[in-house]
Amino acid sequence: MRWNDLLAADRIVMLVDPGSTGQVLDAAARLLSEGSPAITPLIADALRRREQVGSTGIGHGVAIPHARNAAFRAPRAAFLRLGRPIDFGARDGEPVDLVFAMCAPDDTPELHLQHLAGVAERFADAEFRDRLRMAHRVESLRRLLLDPSPADASAA
Repeated sequence: MRWNDLLAADRIVMLVDPGSTGQVLDAAARLLSEGSPAITPLIADALRRREQVGSTGIGHGVAIPHARNAAFRAPRAAFLRLGRPIDFGARDGEPVDLVFAMCAPDDTPELHLQHLAGVAERFADAEFRDRLRMAHRVESLRRLLLDPSPADASAA
């Protein structure tokens, strides 16, 4: 999976004051709605309902909140680097500072699972996580996520 298939530069942000998990999910929903305020609440609600089923915190400070809904026309993602870690209820007990949020249409469950697996695999790389955390500017994050080196591209 290529990041460019899901992400766009304007959906990669640094959230200086993340607040609560709910506020992070709301911020992710705004990014995922791509300027369509009518679907922002649908995305936020879907992300919250999925989080109630079980934490999307996968460990090592990473969360992958995700949802499927008939209102979504195409899969898309947003990345939020949090200014301070927050509790996402991850199994390893680590607070989260790297959030890769995704939404997908209801009729593409297999593709959605493939995307989730690819994202989880990529964030299993400690060096990749470290590079994201060391980026001091959003432009650096965007380069890391959208313009991978040949080694990154083969791992993604």
